[in-house]
Amino acid sequence: MPTLTALTVSVGLLAVVATWLFGLDPLATANLQVWQAFIAWGCHFHCGGKIGGTRTTVTCMSFGALVGMAAVLLAGQLGALGTLAAPIAVGLGAAVIVLASSVSLLATIPASVYGFASIAGLILLKPGMTPTAALLPTILSILIGAAFGYISEMLAGALARKTQSTVN
Repeated sequence: MPTLTALTVSVGLLAVVATWLFGLDPLATANLQVWQAFIAWGCHFHCGGKIGGTRTTVTCMSFGALVGMAAVLLAGQLGALGTLAAPIAVGLGAAVIVLASSVSLLATIPASVYGFASIAGLILLKPGMTPTAALLPTILSILIGAAFGYISEMLAGALARKTQSTVN
């Protein structure tokens, strides 16, 4: 099977599984989000795939989520600044992400931004969700999504190899 076809089959089937799993307890009641997992899944490939892409995804996205949580908490403390509180907090968070990229483990700025956006999205979509309460479900969703990225890549490779070996 051609590699693209194998990846198509792998990702398509695993997307069904992931979407189904995130609709079940305990993932659903723990506020784990399939959309965060899909961001991490895509990030796995964006970061080069294989175990290195998984490691970069989990590390940078989790770091970005932590920075995003801190930015939302800071925005609450800057309330006296009115409509400037959130933009200033986000700007400071973005600056932290860029500065942290000097550490090789955090060098993939877009992956950290995906994590920042993931936690911000969860906080905005779930009324009453505190930044600290959003951190664990975000990181768990990232872990699951990165795992699905790795598994889909490995399954695609196996499908492509199996078909090629039966042709030879």
